Amino acid sequence: MSSLFDSDSFPPARESLEDGAVLLRAFATSEAAQLIEGVTRIAQQAAFRHLVVPGGHTMSVAMTNCGRVGWVSDRTGYRYDPLDPDTGKPWPGTPPVFLDLAVRAAADAGFADYDPDACLINRYVAGAKLSLHQDRDEKDPWAPIVSVSLGLPATFLWGGKRRADPVRRLRLESGDVVVWGGPARFVYHGVAPLKNGEHPLTGSARINLTFRKVF
Repeated sequence: MSSLFDSDSFPPARESLEDGAVLLRAFATSEAAQLIEGVTRIAQQAAFRHLVVPGGHTMSVAMTNCGRVGWVSDRTGYRYDPLDPDTGKPWPGTPPVFLDLAVRAAADAGFADYDPDACLINRYVAGAKLSLHQDRDEKDPWAPIVSVSLGLPATFLWGGKRRADPVRRLRLESGDVVVWGGPARFVYHGVAPLKNGEHPLTGSARINLTFRKVF
């Protein structure tokens, strides 16, 4: 009998969202348990926290980072920092299984030689969401974002280059990976409020890994 996370149970599928953007169904399913183990180790060194955005709002999503730099936010603005402001220490290094997955997914989407500087780790519980936004804090405007879904399913919001553009709602399951860069690099995107549920890998939560080439 195949296990719940056996890759044979989830045949990969590739869906083009637009030029420069691809949804890779079940791309990370076979590594999912290893990825979650990595997240647990990282969170022991750099705990999840709810960041405050410049406007004073506290994010509903809890987050931490690994890699050469980490993304942080407070009332002074958004930025990347090589040190965790909570500990004053460098962020945990990116586990090899994380990096291997990100490089393979980027290559599958047409972005060779991907070398991300940061991996943002977001933890969603019921009701947590991410409003429509563009990722504009990176100096490389072409290198892709690689986003890995683990645990509970989520509704990914995929918009256009303007905030007012129509938005598609894409259901993402555990193991799905979305890659967007090049001409799609500044598409507005977000996550609808997470619904209640239980997943054997993450319990009542969804974990998202977001890889970025910052410099």
